[in-house]
Amino acid sequence: MDYQTGFFYLFAALLLFAGLRVITARNPVHAVLYLMLAFSQAAALWLLLKAEFLGITLVLVYLGAVMVLFLFVVMMLDINMDGLRKGFWKHFPLAAVLGAIVAAELILVLGAGFPSLTANPDAPGVGINAADYSNTKVLGLLLYTEYLFPIEVAAVILLVAMIAAIALTLRQRKDSKAINPGDQVHVRAADRLVVLPMAATQPARPAAAATPSEEVKA
Repeated sequence: MDYQTGFFYLFAALLLFAGLRVITARNPVHAVLYLMLAFSQAAALWLLLKAEFLGITLVLVYLGAVMVLFLFVVMMLDINMDGLRKGFWKHFPLAAVLGAIVAAELILVLGAGFPSLTANPDAPGVGINAADYSNTKVLGLLLYTEYLFPIEVAAVILLVAMIAAIALTLRQRKDSKAINPGDQVHVRAADRLVVLPMAATQPARPAAAATPSEEVKA
């Protein structure tokens, strides 16, 4: 067994362990940390498969942005752990059946093997020399030629999801202190600012007369 196969088994074992701990950890913060570990091991597997672009994208997008955001949100939310554990054993049989089906499909696919892929001369990027080969360039050519329509559909779905998230966040709440821009536009200076006429100078106040006790002390 060469070192590359050893690294593959090591990263795969850590990935499986981290994925198991994501669904079994009682603390949500620990679950998010294990999920970040799982993503890092998946990125390492992509690098072993010489898909550098996918591995770096997984690290930058998920570990650098999405998972950090999830971690901050989970840490700021006051999650009731007792309420989360109530329905665990109720839904466990269905989850076990679905997990067994997914595991059986993976075993069948891995046992049958993958068909040999033959290069299509008309596919984008096939005519590139080995010295100038870049999987990032080939991936970009495939995404924006053969898979252009699915990318546009995914972009529209993400745009709708972003607008829906903004709409749900900006809904009217009683404890919200948001300001209506329309009211700000129609505000006049006379409604908020009152100018009081005052004399430029004022006479000094007369000194208070000394009390008898102060005269005795003097």
